Amino acid sequence: MTRNFVLLFVTALFSHALLGQTKTLQHNDVKRKYIVYIPKGYESAASRRYPVVFNFHGGGMTPVEQMLYTQMNKTADRHGFITVYPKGIKEDWNVGFGMSYKKGTDDIGFIETLLNQIEKDYKIDTQKVFAAGLSRGGFFCHRIAAELPHRFSAIATAGASVPDSVAYYHKDRKEIGVLMVHGKADAVVDYTGKNNGYFSAPKSYQYWQTQGNSKIGREKTIKHDPDKSDKTSAEIIETKTGKKYVTLISIENGGHTWPGADDFNIGLPIGLTSKEIDFNEYMWEFFNKQEL
Repeated sequence: MTRNFVLLFVTALFSHALLGQTKTLQHNDVKRKYIVYIPKGYESAASRRYPVVFNFHGGGMTPVEQMLYTQMNKTADRHGFITVYPKGIKEDWNVGFGMSYKKGTDDIGFIETLLNQIEKDYKIDTQKVFAAGLSRGGFFCHRIAAELPHRFSAIATAGASVPDSVAYYHKDRKEIGVLMVHGKADAVVDYTGKNNGYFSAPKSYQYWQTQGNSKIGREKTIKHDPDKSDKTSAEIIETKTGKKYVTLISIENGGHTWPGADDFNIGLPIGLTSKEIDFNEYMWEFFNKQEL
């Protein structure tokens, strides 16, 4: 995800209020930033515990840009969950690309520390903590799924398959829900994978189908093309693995985009944004059907 591309969103959406509070915490002697958005009605619901969705920006993006692009705050208001937008150091996340997976930036430690802080500061349902991410942020969600399944119930990624480094270090996987959406015409993160980089989208789906000794259920396939005018269509394949679901949404002609988001592809090689799926709504439904 390029910097210039994201700046188009900031310009186009600047009229929207930047709701949310920017905060910092110290991790490994480094001050890390994050934004927290509290949904409408939070203050008046004294006894309610709220789900949490961590929303990870792509490489070169900021938390504000991710918030504006995905419009997750509106979804949070509709369904009543807290949204957290962490900031990667130099707008990056450690997924084993360009830095040591084990000795590079301790982003996993940062997210655990941040989740501990969120649990202290807000009324949290600790059984309903989820992660979503775009591009580099999506790659990082796969790492979270592999390393923090005891803290996160499910992840959702856009334009991001399983990094080779995650697969190398995590042969055994514990149950966690995984939802992936990937454009077949994605020119940034190739749907068919990249040698010494990341799996193909179908291979990533197969990777997450196998979770410990969990029983793999029957696979279901759905073709989805309600909007004939947007030049894309979706194929959804899903399996229940133990108590969790694993789903891959493949977007025919889809680019390196967040399905259902606004189109601001002007002159940039990121491809089509599909309107076949409202990814925010689909993801929230997916998160809520995971057995805890």
